[in-house]
Amino acid sequence: MELRTAIHWIGAALLAGVSCAASAQSDYPSRAVRIVVPSSPGGGTDILTRLLTPQLTERLRQQVVVDNRPGAGSIIGNELVAKAAPDGYTLLMGISTLAILPAMHKKLSYDALQDLAPITQAIAAPNVLVVHPSLPVRSVKELIAFARKRPGDLSYASAGLGSNPHLTMELFLNMAKVKMVHVPYKGLGPAIIDLVAGHVVVATATMLTGLPQIRAGRLRGLGVTGAVRSSVLPDLPTIAEGGVAGYEAGQWYGLFAPARTPRNVINRLHAAMAGALQASSIKEKMASDGVEPVGSTPEEFSRYLRAETVKWGKVVQAAGMTAR
Repeated sequence: MELRTAIHWIGAALLAGVSCAASAQSDYPSRAVRIVVPSSPGGGTDILTRLLTPQLTERLRQQVVVDNRPGAGSIIGNELVAKAAPDGYTLLMGISTLAILPAMHKKLSYDALQDLAPITQAIAAPNVLVVHPSLPVRSVKELIAFARKRPGDLSYASAGLGSNPHLTMELFLNMAKVKMVHVPYKGLGPAIIDLVAGHVVVATATMLTGLPQIRAGRLRGLGVTGAVRSSVLPDLPTIAEGGVAGYEAGQWYGLFAPARTPRNVINRLHAAMAGALQASSIKEKMASDGVEPVGSTPEEFSRYLRAETVKWGKVVQAAGMTAR
């Protein structure tokens, strides 16, 4: 009798636990949701996330807040989310650097393919090759010629070692056969500040960070990194058109949760983000900024992340970068 009673109470406790967990998931979210941005304020990731958070707050009916965690080329922010509780309250606005870092570092404290759950790719966008106006060049060909006469004299800024702006620039230097000095920053925001100030003279910037500076005349655009010209900079050639045949690179941003986050929570977040991306105000703003909303399914985004990891691994290897 005592054994039967014990089994009865154990079973009841387990059922209660399952019931509470299911109830908590069905009530998601019941408090504020945090989106970690793995870079400094003012960069493309930060700008995009802050653009979307009011829409996400409206759709989730809970406050969605931005938490900037810059450093180590986005590793600090990525790691924080990869190791967070899989409950949907700590998310990551990941960037294409996620697919680059595994080739740059022999030992990472997390595995993006195993420790993060893709929710949706938010946007896709080309980068733009920009220079400080003091540099006497007005085209990709002129920059290449100028740099070849001064090997190692010019400095270029990036969002950090292994970041997408770093790799897109290294790909350019490799294919153009020129040398410049890399100056990494803790995010593209501070990198662009120093570029505008003239402390460095070249960068590949995201459209979100580079376009306002080009429009204001504080930076000069030389070419876009995508396969086709940007609708917001139609007179600016692609880098391939500018003289580096075959060059193509881009930037993407996407929402992630920690692995093992319940599927119904993932679905809730996907629906909220997909809805936000389709809001007319968001679509108009993105069109004016030269970026394209995506809103892919979790499965599509997962396949894309794996393909990007293979692609950029080959670029790192071809560039002869030493993994750490």
